[in-house]
Amino acid sequence: MQLGLRRRARARGVAILATGALLSAAFAVATTPVYAADEELIVNGGFENGLTGWFINNGNATDAGALALTDDAFSGQAAVEVTGRQTTGSGPMQDLSGKLQAGSTYTVSARVRYDNPASPATKQFFVTMHYGGGTYTNLASVTPARGEWGHLSATFTIPATQAVTTARIFVETPWTASPGTAPDVHLMDFTVDDVSLVGAPPPPPASRTVEVTGKLPGQHNPLIGHKFGADGFGMVHDGRVYMYMTNDTQGYAPDPVTGISPQINYGDINQITLISSTDLVNWVDHGEIQVAGPNGVAPYTNNSWAPGAVTTTVDGEEKTFLYYANGGGSSNVIVGDSPLGPWSNERTSTLINGATPGAADVAWKFDPAPFVDDDGEEYLFFGGGPASTAMPPEERFNNPKNIRGIRLTDTMVETEGTAFVVDAPVAFEAAHVFKRGDLYYLSYSSHFGGPDFGGNQPRVPGYPGGGQIGYMISDDPTVWDKSTYAGVLFPNQADFFGAGTGGNNHQSVFEYEGKHYFTYHAPTLNKRINGTTTQGYRSPHIEELTFNEDGTARQVVGTYAGVEQVRDFDPYRVFEAETLGWSRGITTARTDGPSAEFGASAPNLVVTDVDDGDWTALSSAALGEAGAESVTVRVRPLQEDAQIQVRSGSETGPVLGTVDVDGAVGEWTEVTGQLTGATGTHDLFFTYTGGDGDLLELDTWQFDEATGEPSLDVSVTAETRCVAGRAVVAVRVANDAAVPVTVAVDSAYGSRTFPSVAPGRAVSQAFSARVRDLPAGEVDAVASATVDGAPVSVPLTASYAARSCG
Repeated sequence: MQLGLRRRARARGVAILATGALLSAAFAVATTPVYAADEELIVNGGFENGLTGWFINNGNATDAGALALTDDAFSGQAAVEVTGRQTTGSGPMQDLSGKLQAGSTYTVSARVRYDNPASPATKQFFVTMHYGGGTYTNLASVTPARGEWGHLSATFTIPATQAVTTARIFVETPWTASPGTAPDVHLMDFTVDDVSLVGAPPPPPASRTVEVTGKLPGQHNPLIGHKFGADGFGMVHDGRVYMYMTNDTQGYAPDPVTGISPQINYGDINQITLISSTDLVNWVDHGEIQVAGPNGVAPYTNNSWAPGAVTTTVDGEEKTFLYYANGGGSSNVIVGDSPLGPWSNERTSTLINGATPGAADVAWKFDPAPFVDDDGEEYLFFGGGPASTAMPPEERFNNPKNIRGIRLTDTMVETEGTAFVVDAPVAFEAAHVFKRGDLYYLSYSSHFGGPDFGGNQPRVPGYPGGGQIGYMISDDPTVWDKSTYAGVLFPNQADFFGAGTGGNNHQSVFEYEGKHYFTYHAPTLNKRINGTTTQGYRSPHIEELTFNEDGTARQVVGTYAGVEQVRDFDPYRVFEAETLGWSRGITTARTDGPSAEFGASAPNLVVTDVDDGDWTALSSAALGEAGAESVTVRVRPLQEDAQIQVRSGSETGPVLGTVDVDGAVGEWTEVTGQLTGATGTHDLFFTYTGGDGDLLELDTWQFDEATGEPSLDVSVTAETRCVAGRAVVAVRVANDAAVPVTVAVDSAYGSRTFPSVAPGRAVSQAFSARVRDLPAGEVDAVASATVDGAPVSVPLTASYAARSCG
């Protein structure tokens, strides 16, 4: 029987008619189903695994009942019995949300039976889909006789216009307004078995993995090439630079065919992306902080844009305060035990909003940027957006007075006093303050004109053009009148990166090891993916900021080259695999457990989506004069026979060593590869090879430094055999060194010295144990030779297994 779809609202006053004729008429419009790659979508449909996957329908407050297993099944060993029903819809339900797609065709099937002798001789049953709210659709119907199994079965197509974000399937009897007046007729117990729904699940979500080389080897901008990040705010703490960014990647969803994502939707962004570095070229991906939204640290906020952060001591305890814009209407703050968290919320409402004194006429109360002066005074700068219509048009354009600063209390999570005006010329957003010597610098992003700023008005000469970063200089962090304007700090990014990279900008300045650095964003990664037609996905950049003798700043030039690497990378330690100078084709994901490098309280990420031909790289790794003799990686193989090549200089450069990724598929393990010629300072590339699909996941790397002392390439192996009913330990010594060696072998059953084993030769010795049952054990050996006039000795050990010769 082929059925179409019939919808009903749960809160209605007319019962569903139970006639077969009506069903036939209603479903006659169904078209021939179109099948894709079908699969069973119901979990535990035969109830052989108990009630796993099942619960009583709870779509309405009045729905109630109980599910219990019974061995009185249609097939197999179990079925489910429904008792104590309070409504006709109170039946066994399973959640299929995320498993269905509109426009697709499915086949539903179930067995149902009722036995109550007081109930009618026949009774109609439905299998029904609840799509959320009051949207219910009967999928199939059957009217069995009392005591007999009825077969619910139908093929149906979900309308292309049907929302399927919520989809829950259940078995019920026909709706009636007051079923309790005749419970034996409407609320009888019944049994269900062999529930099935076969069809095509929705395609997996589009991969967000960036498959191009987004950050070219040798270049240092953008900072990362495997994800996006905007509005970067640089903060220095304990010798490390932390960069907090708006998570532009959150909405990135490239079409699997065209590779083009829809335009960015800022309204969906409720996470902050965090990276850090000690050299400004190799950046550790710390993942995302779930700041806002129902599951966020501050669930009373919806968005998290344009972060600003500061680490300071409050009540004797060091904390990191992360400020962010909750859309355009307010700003808020969360608190971290460290720059990496964990994060907590100390407020019940937003920090900056319409009730903030002095902020009422600021259109956009966003872009919060903290500044702690060296005298201990704390400030927060914020604001932007359309100018007040109370001003004359020319003033609205040139001096919109839409930015504010306000003092913070010592708690850093409350303001005090009234906000003061920042009269930044042609201001739009992104106020940021830093101090150099005795001078304070405030930078900001300029507006693009238009009706919000008085229309087409004459620009004061020297004032910023549209989408530029202007700046001001003051000797007081609370005084920013238009006379403190100092010029354009950074022209629009499109001036440097060309078509497709224009738009607004957002900057910060931080000092690191005696130099000042300027951060900004540009859709350069988006451009490398899609060409000059970009969709607004922005990437972080850094340039050095220098100053003239009079304290004015030299205008910053945007480049792909970026800044010089502050120091060589130290590989002789355990470090996170998501430390990336450059990469291609990979992404990162949060995983359980502590971070090996940053501690138990820090989030731990792994490199994932690693396919054949993908690679990651480190810039300027200092291997030293002695060099590295091996590298160890913590890895989770996802298929057999994958390999990692360690290369010098580029992804196609000389191979320094190969790591065979062995171990149980799906289990974390550590594997080691030997290295040759890994000396000096090089860009190191890790290239990944194997079969089709994901090869592995990577957690950490560690290089082991060579001792610099002469060594001997000699190996010893041992195995057991049976000879004439007695166990024998057979030892083999192979000399792969360039000089003859003397090898002394010692076992529990005898010793032997080989005085001169030539290069490339091997010798053997069998030790009879004179017993039938030999326990497992080890053979010790010492290889000795003279290398470059100096004596060298190398201890060796070989294990052997137990042997029974009885």
